[in-house]
Amino acid sequence: MSRSVRMICVGGLALGLQAAHAQEAAADSMQKVLVTGSRISSPGADSPSPLQILSSADIAASGATNLQDLLQKNPTMGAPTLSRTNSNFVTSSAGVSTVNLRNLGDSRTLVLVNGRRFVSGVPGDTAVDLNTIPVDFIERVELLTGGASATYGSDAVAGVVNIILKRNFNGLMFDASTGRSSEGDDFKKKLALTFGTSSADGNSNVMGHFGYSKQGQVASRDRTRTAMDQISKLTKTGEASDAFIPVRGLSGFAPQGHFFHDTGDFTYDRNGNIIPWDQNGTGGGTPTGFNRSAYRLIAVPTERFLLATTGNLYINDKVSAFFEGNYASSKTRTNTEPFGLSSADIYKGSDGLVPAETMVNGKAVRNPLVPQYLYDRISDNDGDGLRDYSFMRRMSEVGSRTQTADRDTFRLATGLKGTVGDWNYDTYIAYGKTKEAQNSSGQVNVLNFRSALEAIPDINDINHNGSTSDVICADANARAFGCVPINVFGFNSISPEALKYVLAPGSLTTSITQKLAGGSISGEYFDLPAGKVGWAAGFEWRDEQSSAIPDPLTQAGLNAGNALPPTEGGYHVREFFIETRVPLLKDKPFAKSLAFNGAFRNGHYSTVGNTNSWNAGLEWAPSSDIKFRATRALSTRAPNINELYQAPSQTFPSDLSDPCLNVTAVSTGTYDAACRADAGVRANIAANGKFVLTQPDIQGVSGYDSGNPGLKAEKGRSTTVGVVLTPRSIPMLSKFTFTADYFDIKIADAITLSDRQYTLNHCYSGDAAYCKYITRRATTVGDASAGALKYIDALNLNSGGTATKGIDMTASWSDYVGPGRLSANIAYTYLKDFWERQQPDADRNFAVGEIGYARNKAVINLAYKWNKFGAHMTTSYTGSGALDDQFMITNSLAPGAIKVGSKTYNDFQFTYDVAKKVELYLGIDNAFDAKPAPIITGLPGSTTGTETNASVYDPIGRRFYLGVRGTL
Repeated sequence: MSRSVRMICVGGLALGLQAAHAQEAAADSMQKVLVTGSRISSPGADSPSPLQILSSADIAASGATNLQDLLQKNPTMGAPTLSRTNSNFVTSSAGVSTVNLRNLGDSRTLVLVNGRRFVSGVPGDTAVDLNTIPVDFIERVELLTGGASATYGSDAVAGVVNIILKRNFNGLMFDASTGRSSEGDDFKKKLALTFGTSSADGNSNVMGHFGYSKQGQVASRDRTRTAMDQISKLTKTGEASDAFIPVRGLSGFAPQGHFFHDTGDFTYDRNGNIIPWDQNGTGGGTPTGFNRSAYRLIAVPTERFLLATTGNLYINDKVSAFFEGNYASSKTRTNTEPFGLSSADIYKGSDGLVPAETMVNGKAVRNPLVPQYLYDRISDNDGDGLRDYSFMRRMSEVGSRTQTADRDTFRLATGLKGTVGDWNYDTYIAYGKTKEAQNSSGQVNVLNFRSALEAIPDINDINHNGSTSDVICADANARAFGCVPINVFGFNSISPEALKYVLAPGSLTTSITQKLAGGSISGEYFDLPAGKVGWAAGFEWRDEQSSAIPDPLTQAGLNAGNALPPTEGGYHVREFFIETRVPLLKDKPFAKSLAFNGAFRNGHYSTVGNTNSWNAGLEWAPSSDIKFRATRALSTRAPNINELYQAPSQTFPSDLSDPCLNVTAVSTGTYDAACRADAGVRANIAANGKFVLTQPDIQGVSGYDSGNPGLKAEKGRSTTVGVVLTPRSIPMLSKFTFTADYFDIKIADAITLSDRQYTLNHCYSGDAAYCKYITRRATTVGDASAGALKYIDALNLNSGGTATKGIDMTASWSDYVGPGRLSANIAYTYLKDFWERQQPDADRNFAVGEIGYARNKAVINLAYKWNKFGAHMTTSYTGSGALDDQFMITNSLAPGAIKVGSKTYNDFQFTYDVAKKVELYLGIDNAFDAKPAPIITGLPGSTTGTETNASVYDPIGRRFYLGVRGTL
């Protein structure tokens, strides 16, 4: 390994064995290299910004099937938007794995492969799916934790994850493993083969990789803490001490139906008897609700096939060609409970009132399927002269809602590298495409369902079957297309024929295309007393296109589920950059070296016009043992395709608190007067004495998320100041490295989806501008649920900004201890501040210390190698966290009053060399089966189906794996 690469390791933390290996490797010659954070090739260069490195040894020691599993242990990482354990309920991209540096968002973390962009795995976004990168083909991963837009362009606001693939390998490497959780699920198996060969003269090389992995599902019903549908007791009592006490929260959408008449509601028992419904999901002491957790998943099953190849072709001493190819095919399958259908989904324009009669020849004819008990208790509520009712029903006859997604990613990059005199050049073109074909089940056709609900007796034998006692669909056109009357009253009451008529399988096709072309040239201007001035300049052209097209019923919202119109769009950008490194002092008193680094980039986007980014930094080494570094940068991020063009897409938020809850006709408070101004809220108060919400009201809140073509680019200003200690002159510390870096990142005009809770609170605290995004139910049968929230819409906006600051510290040491070699490494992040602001004139919403924004995070790696035996331990720590303060304030509780404790996870791997280059390994993840924090449904941050925040905590538990790997 060259000295320059060793210096990179000194500049950051090489988790695992890399630091120890690097410190002892011999440097046969000084090579000019590129490091993440700079495009200047120079001898002995290291990054002027904080840089941490994960080596191939770290990846192997983790037993990770997916790179995300390892990266998430690094304390600089925030909660990812998408992972196997938090995506069971997303409408697309289930099972995708993304990363989120500094908790600033996946879209602000730029993922590179060999220093170049990689096609996104999320429609309309720039986030890369780490499922598409084979972990066994990775040489190292470099984490640059600071703004780097001047060097790499848009999206590098939080930092860069640069994945360096293996190169110049000869022979065959293999890795095969299998594993499962201690609960007997989360089955895992992996096979990876990497092979390479070189030309006779060694100047050209080609490598290939094949990988296969399969990770099984984890069902909510298979964990005691998630097996029963539940809700936090806080939402019922408002007592802080009860926040983490779950109470049974069976869904009001029951398989036997939940029906509303003029004066009340009722359901059925298993014997078909009518019983009154109560808010606890029981009737006459018998449970009548539905346990959704019996169908939900904690982890999405994922199967992957990976192919990758790299090559270098020597042409002559001045030029060589390279190529990179990637192909990834994955299949995921989500599973959720049968659809909870409301009559409001069928009769959208009349608050869900279903006619119990049909006008035939000027006479109201009763639907024979409507039971007498209900018919006697209903009247005309919408003025059409027909009696009507409403209902909610779990469509258990349809079965689970599933989404099976086949996702393919293809990428090819090629170019030329070489020298012209003393200058180095690098040119490349790249093309990448991600496609997803998703098929879903469990939905119904709204139009057909409406026709099937409106039935009449066939007294005239219209269907010509010789019977005058049949029930037929009232609409002749519907009958001509196969309409079969549907009976929604009671368990399993829907006939197979009616079910076939109303079923509506869904589909979604997505496509993401990325085209790249770029080039750079670097060299040295002239000599200064301290050395030569380095420089680099270049250009990049990029075109991004994306589309997500659901089936026609889904687009129109006619399958009773989320309305998802198509989203299509794109943009292109051309950029030019220049960078310089100026040595100022060398081998002077108190200045072993002093250098200035600077970079500037100008980009022109087809969407937001011109953008400018820059950075400037100093590196000062008073001696060989210590170096100080400081960087100031301006980074930009242009809005992505979803943020610009996403059509209004329906969603169902689950963690909102209605400010009007418990308001009475005379109560006073921040929100009370504004709440009573709504007619529906007043009707609810009149019916109940105070404003109340039923469980179906809470579960039924919907809304639409929309893009905004008027967005402008956001700007991130970052400052990093750090120190690197490498006390080689002190024998006892010659193999010790320590770094400490202060970071401060502020993003102005940050693009974000408007916060629904913020919208609610500000609407009812007197800011009428927010009320246009809120729709409440005007009335329902009996007015018991009048005024309940129906829609809360959200729009992408340039907000008042977001910011974070804190301190990163790393330390590494290795030496012989006893008969073997011990390596110890630690990475620690202290989060001093994190805030977001919805609008420029809004108050800052501070998040530091809340769940997902722990003040203290750390990871410790210990490795010991003795002859044929090896052991590796990783301990990751996440500090305590409190519930979101805005949620607490809305519930009249003090911010920080409800907390969860810290969590520590311990992973072990043991190895044994069965041959010179072959080893067996046994691993245990979460060895002590640490339970996740109880973030129960109804609390902010809860991941549906897991009863925790699955982006922060491990929801699966202890896992084992066994494997063999080696080189032939």
